Amino acid sequence: MLHLASTTSPAWVARALAHLDEILVDHAHCEKKAAGVALTLLFQYPERASFQAPLAALAREELAHFEEVVRRVAERGRTLGPDTRSVYLGRLAREYRQGREAYFLDRLVTGAIVEARGCERFGLLAAALPAGGLKDFYRGLARTEVRHQETYLDLARTYFALEELETRLEELLDAEARIMESLPVRAALY
Repeated sequence: MLHLASTTSPAWVARALAHLDEILVDHAHCEKKAAGVALTLLFQYPERASFQAPLAALAREELAHFEEVVRRVAERGRTLGPDTRSVYLGRLAREYRQGREAYFLDRLVTGAIVEARGCERFGLLAAALPAGGLKDFYRGLARTEVRHQETYLDLARTYFALEELETRLEELLDAEARIMESLPVRAALY
């Protein structure tokens, strides 16, 4: 499991609990985007045979999570509404380097980092929510995010030297921490 270079503020947890419907709607959109990232990588790197099955499975699981969150949103009498651009994800994307292989490594590493941040935040929600279905749901998702980040890291280990991976991972973890610290606390997953 990755160790993030920063931790989420308790203010985020308070905001998330006070605006749980907004968190759920944003979460649904995030699951959709996560599936899209995995599918995009499949399309961009079709020649990497060992890459296909793990990312296809990850995309299916993200879509299953999307469906589950949409169900929970509907149970609360809400609808998704339009998706908004994620400032967090946009700023992370600015860290991607040019060149097919450098870009590939950066996408795998940021995939793992985003999953690690999701793991942290789902765990915080699970710890703060009252006993019940939503608490159990977020507890389960936190465990799933660990597996997802490992999928991205395992793929990176397959295609890149360990030293190169570790160096870039450290750089992107530091960049992600700076991004997180620069963002206002809001009722969104990221």
